[in-house]
Order: sequence, then structure tokens, then C-alpha cells
Amino acid sequence: MTNEPSPARFYLTTPIYYVNARPHLGHAYSTIVCDAIARRKRAMGIDTWFLTGTDEHGQKIERSAQLAGRTPQEFAAAIASEFRGLWDRLGITYDDFIRTTEERHKRGVQKLFATLRDRGFVYKGSYTGQYCVSDEAWVDVLPGAPCPDCGRITETVSEENYFFKLSAFERKLLEFYEENPGFMQPESTRREVISFVRSGLADVSISRTALKWGIPVPGDEDHVIYVWFDALANYMTALGYGSDDDQKFQKFWPADLHLIGKEISRFHCVYWPAFLMAAGLPVPRSVKANGWLLFDQGKMSKSRGNIVRAETVHTVLGSDALRYFLLREIPFGQDGNFSFEALVQRYNGDLANGYGNLVSRVVNMVHKYFGGVLPDAGPETAAEAALRESAIRTIAEFSPAFDELNFSDALKTLWVLVAETDGYL
Repeated sequence: MTNEPSPARFYLTTPIYYVNARPHLGHAYSTIVCDAIARRKRAMGIDTWFLTGTDEHGQKIERSAQLAGRTPQEFAAAIASEFRGLWDRLGITYDDFIRTTEERHKRGVQKLFATLRDRGFVYKGSYTGQYCVSDEAWVDVLPGAPCPDCGRITETVSEENYFFKLSAFERKLLEFYEENPGFMQPESTRREVISFVRSGLADVSISRTALKWGIPVPGDEDHVIYVWFDALANYMTALGYGSDDDQKFQKFWPADLHLIGKEISRFHCVYWPAFLMAAGLPVPRSVKANGWLLFDQGKMSKSRGNIVRAETVHTVLGSDALRYFLLREIPFGQDGNFSFEALVQRYNGDLANGYGNLVSRVVNMVHKYFGGVLPDAGPETAAEAALRESAIRTIAEFSPAFDELNFSDALKTLWVLVAETDGYL
């Protein structure tokens, strides 16, 4: 079961962002990376579809809304509006923005659930265990112990659930990973996921009865569909899966790239492909995890109080400067530290004094010597020949680096050409 890409079209997605709090720079990083990829694909003439959106169900939203004195629907709508507004302000060129409270999404999620049930991969049971509300995940720890991922204290939950037969896909997943070595990146994510699957897969709960803020299980409305099952389906429901008009789904599925944060690799690289295999649907071609954006050497999060707002940077330096800094400064797949000092250094050194000086010199020379009209090229001298060879070399080095999401090295290569062109002038 291999996943060969189509050269004619490209479908990529950001993670859909949880609406328990306003967006911050960590959210913007993932979205800006996706936007850069989408812009390049379109510039190459590839029919591109770029999806982003918000994840709006689950216990954490229910509780956050209660604390805010609002209904879950009101609370989710307000935060979703902030995400969309920020992406518009940053010039993000998304083609669709999906909200998991939309009717089109609900239909698709219920269709996927019913399909898995009809194909014999869903059964009803009961479960008692530790639940991390913050991560919306069952965790294998003792009662009263903290979540191993986020450190918050877990809650003991006992309830009737529907279960998905994840255990039936252990061998299929391992075979798929072997046949598709490029499915998961970076390598650290690939090793972690394969180790998890090899350690043995247990069946997983895909419904809850202890809360009501979610999508009802079709035919059994006392249950709501588990928020992660619900959320993952957005990549298909946004294309029309579950609706009468699924032309976009037929055209663009499977996704070429799910870009995610590394902390949700297991959901995207284990549960999601297993759900799709069980439903008889194609598996995405690649899942690539970016590292965390750190501030003061700690992951940005509301609970830590170390949030940097993207709109703050945008107001001072603009969205292009922020885009350049994040792609140039942070090697994709690794954690990267954000500091205002480093941002200003990049802005002054690379954009103002490097690229800015080059643009200024070209514009001034055209006006000074040619009346503001770009002249025809004259006979090539050794200097122009050397610069042309440098440009050819830069293009040859830039493209594969960018395609591998090695944005930092791609831009480093490009800035060598900027410097050489500036020197030539």
C-alpha cells in the first residue's frame, strides 16, 4: 500500500486549532509554514488546496465556556473568529476554514463513524481509566497521577463507550510505515511512532457519555463522538466527505501533507491512518511535525504565561518580516526559540541591509541612468556570467531544500545570491 503523489494537484492542511484560548505565535508558526508551501506550489502552477480551521468540541471547551459564563457555542464562535481574523491579518492564503461545529462537518463525522461500525470495527463496551482533560486523551497512569505529556493531574473516568478495534491494525500500520518511509517526518517522530505501535496497540474509546458538547453517535444519541475522532475527520469533511457534493473530495483526497505539532503525532500517524484503513479510504501521503516555538526556553502556552501574540509582531514589523524570521531562524522539525532581539537582528541584517539595500540600489540605478525604464540587457561580461551561474546554482540548491521543508537552509542559500548580486552592483 504505497502513496504516490499527483504532480497536478496538492492538498495540505494545518492542524485545526483548539479554541480554549486566543491564538498565539506558536499557532501562527504552523500556519505560516503551510502558507509558504501553498504559495510556492501555486507559483509552480500546481492546483493547490490549503485548509485550516478550529477544533471546537470536547470537555475542555465545555469547561472553559462555563468559566467564561458563556455557552460552548458562543465561546467557540468567539475564539474561532479570532483565529480566522489573525490569519487574514497575516495574509494567510487558505482556501477553506473549517469549524467542527459546522453542519457539513457533523454529517461527515457521523458518516465515518457509521462506516466503521457497519464494517465491524466498532463495538460497545465500558471503560475506567485516567483522562487528561487538557489533552482530551486517555492516559495510562495511576489514579491521581499527572498526565505524562502536559503534567496536569488526570481524572478518573468510568463510563460506557464505543471502542474502535485499533488492535487489528498493528501489523497493517507497521507494513504501511515500511512501504512508505516518507510518511512520517522528522525521523524522531517516525522512531517514536513505530516504537509505540510495536509495543502493542489496544482498542481505543471513540465516544463519551460524560459530556454533551460534541457530535452525537448516529443512532445512539446518549453518546457523543470522541473529540479526536471528530477533529481528525475535518481533513475530509472540508472537502465534502459525507455530503451530496463530494467532487472536491474525489479530486484532492488523500491529503499530500498534514502539517502538525509534534505533540499530536500519535493521533495523526497511528489512529488516523487506522480509521481510514478501516473505512476503506486512502491514507494521507505524509504527516510532518514541526517542533515547539519556545519563548524564554519554554513552550509557549497559556498555563505557562509565556505567550507572544503574532499581532504584536505584525503591528511593529509586518507579516512578511515575521514570516521570514520564522522560516529562516527555526530549522523545521526542531524546537526553536523566539526572541525579539533575534527578530530585530534578522530584520536589520537580512531584510533591511541585505535584501533592502539590493532593491534600493536596483531602483535607484534604473531611475538615475535609464529614466525609470528597465533597459534591455547588454553584452554579457565575465561578471554577469559569474552572477548567472550563481543564480542557476542557487535555484538548483533552493528547490530540493524547500521541498524537504528545510526552509532555513533554502533561505541561507538564497541570501548568498542576494549578497553576490549586491556585490556585483
